[in-house]
Parts: sequence; structure tokens; C-alpha cells
Amino acid sequence: MRHTDRTRLGDTGVEVTRLGLGLAPLGGLYRRVGDEQAYATLERAWDEGLRYFDTAPLYGSGLSERRTGRVLSGKPRDEFTLSTKVGRVLRPSADPGPPEAGSGAAVDHNSTIWAEAGDTGPVWDFTADGVLRSYADSLDRLGLDRADVLHVHDPDEHYGPAVAEALPALVRLRDQGRIGAVSVGMNQAEMLADLVRTGHLDSVLLAGRYTLLDQSGLAELLPLASERGVSVIAAGVYNSGLLADPRPGATYDYLPAPEPLLARARAIAAVCARYDVPLRAAAVQFPLAHPAVATVLVGVRSPEEVADAVTMFGHEIPGQLWRDLRRAGLLPEEAPLP
Repeated sequence: MRHTDRTRLGDTGVEVTRLGLGLAPLGGLYRRVGDEQAYATLERAWDEGLRYFDTAPLYGSGLSERRTGRVLSGKPRDEFTLSTKVGRVLRPSADPGPPEAGSGAAVDHNSTIWAEAGDTGPVWDFTADGVLRSYADSLDRLGLDRADVLHVHDPDEHYGPAVAEALPALVRLRDQGRIGAVSVGMNQAEMLADLVRTGHLDSVLLAGRYTLLDQSGLAELLPLASERGVSVIAAGVYNSGLLADPRPGATYDYLPAPEPLLARARAIAAVCARYDVPLRAAAVQFPLAHPAVATVLVGVRSPEEVADAVTMFGHEIPGQLWRDLRRAGLLPEEAPLP
């Protein structure tokens, strides 16, 4: 499998490369990136043959979308696949406005990790009107006429309005040809399985729950997705940093990693080291062994990180390494091996 190989999402005509880019870091996640570095990162990805890009209004309060659009709007539109997200509307930070009826709308206070955010902030809104407004605003920031995939973003505390309003609004957009695929993106597998059962979804974006450290997606979601023909986009394959560099202070799910997880990551790294395989290579290749997984997303903030992701994707890994991880109890018996 090459990083440039393409596969379809669900039963749609939307194709993604097997390696895609998660563009949260280009919104200034944790620290500044700057416009020029962001543009150079996207250009390097294009030169490497990557053609799937995932962003969201949340990422730097629209900054990731603006930077992404600045580069991709100059590329042939039919050659790349872009996804963005709905469920948050950006409003002036000083005046978030009143919650909308039935939306569960409130200021999203999980927005303090963005080093370059401007004078707007995200407000939850899963109403049909909120979804349409969010999508229109995203297209304005991107400078594009459509997104190929639209994810309902983090509906953990908003399941009711997400199912009653947001998803039907996305289905209408798909039926009108204004998007190509309906999806949901979350950091948990259980609710995603419930959402797959609605029959509305072409794909799901599963962040951090099918990795070398966490295979909770394997219990229900991945088998169900395979059965229903719903493609899984595996994101967060480094678990926000721990599987990239398992050192003290490394982050797991955007917080300092607990000691037991740090020890487990180091044990996996030790097995990899016996075969001269970087831990990052094993982390990026592992999810694709499951037939439900269409692509893996790697978050990048520099051209060098793009090049590294491509190298890790193509790094040769002997089959015995995977079997050693299973024998050591570091991978479950039921997990498909590459």
C-alpha cells in the first residue's frame, strides 16, 4: 500500500488517499505556526502526492480553514478531497450570543489550546440552521465552493439535536450535491456506533480510539462499520503525541500522559526498536490493517513533519514485530495485523 493510493468512502464517489493530513496544528495548536510555515506545509503535502485534507472551524477559530483555503483554492479542485466540520459556529469572543432553542448551544470553553486564535470563539450549535450557517462560513474562509466530506463535530453532549437536526441537514446537502459524504467526527467509539445505526453516515472520523495504545473502536464500531459499508477515517494515530515520542511530559489526548500509558508506549517502542522500526511507523500503519479503515490522518505543522509522515507510512515493518506485540499482550488477539 502506498500513501498515494486512493479508496472510496462508503458508497459515495468521494476518494481519499490512504494517508491524509489533519490540519488542527495549522490553526496554532499549542503554539504559533505562522502563515508562511502553514502554506509551506500544505505545499509539501501536495508535492508528496497527498490529496486528503481535514480541517474544522474550531482549529484556531477558523485560522486552519483560512490557511488551508489559501493553498488549496489554487489547486485543481477535482484532484483533492477536503473535509471540514459543523456543530460549532464562530462568534465574536466578547459576545457569544444567546443559545438557540434546542441546540444545546453554549460557548465551547475547550478552545484555550489555540495559540493564534483571533477575536472569534466557537459556540456549540447543532440546529439545522446552525449547521448551514457553519458550512457557509467555512466555505467563505476556505474560498471554495464545496467540501467533499462534512463531519458533525464532537456531538458527545448533544446527541439529540445532532440526530434530529444536524444529520438530516447534512443528508439534504448530500442529496443536493453540495457535499459528497456525510460523516461524524468524535474521540469516542460508542456514540459513533449509535450514529452509524441511523443509516445516515457514509463515514466516521474516529480520533484516538483505534491506535497502538487504544483499540476501543474494535469492540463494536469497526465491525459495525464493516457490516454497514461505512468507512472509518482513523485520526489521532499518535494519540496527540505519546506515540510519536514517548518521553516524560508527552501528551495523550491533549493532556499529560498518565504514567501507565507512558510505560505501555515505551514497551511498544522497545519492541519496535528490536527491529529498527520507529514507533511512529508502527503507529501510522497499524490502523489500516482493519478492513473498515479507509485512511489515516496525521496532524502536521511543518514540511518536515509531512515528509516524516510519508516516510513512516512507507517504512517496511516485518510481520514478526506485530506478532511480538501480540505475544507480549501489547495488542489484542482480535486486532487485525498488517
